[in-house]
Amino acid sequence: MSLIVRIEEELKAAMRARDQERTDTLRMTLASLRGAEKELLRPLREDEELQVLQRERKRRREAAQAFRDGNRPEQAAKEDRELEVIEEFMPEPMSEDDIEQIIDDAIAETGATSLRDLGRVMADVMPQVAGRTDGSTVSQLVREKLA
Repeated sequence: MSLIVRIEEELKAAMRARDQERTDTLRMTLASLRGAEKELLRPLREDEELQVLQRERKRRREAAQAFRDGNRPEQAAKEDRELEVIEEFMPEPMSEDDIEQIIDDAIAETGATSLRDLGRVMADVMPQVAGRTDGSTVSQLVREKLA
């Protein structure tokens, strides 16, 4: 079942339960997914759906932090609740050990020996961990291993 169909079903359930905050969050997420489909003029693949969700997750995290910095805790809490709803649709996060194993395999495959090879290693690793971990975390681990 595609992510869009799952979100549509959850949206219907949230509307029946009269859960306004969840309904609003699911509608915004669905609008982002549909917008990406219109932009590409075709249905999204699973990895593209995950990219849209990652983008939405990142927006919520940044907005929550901005509201905290601006001394608006009630708005930050709202963004955090929206983030929780979005994360329900994300795949299970990977453990650091699993990520390190994938990085080690990629370094061995590409023959990387220095930080100049960072791009090649990242290009090999990111498709394998897409949606299950943050790119900055992966980048940091690769840099540590290549340094």
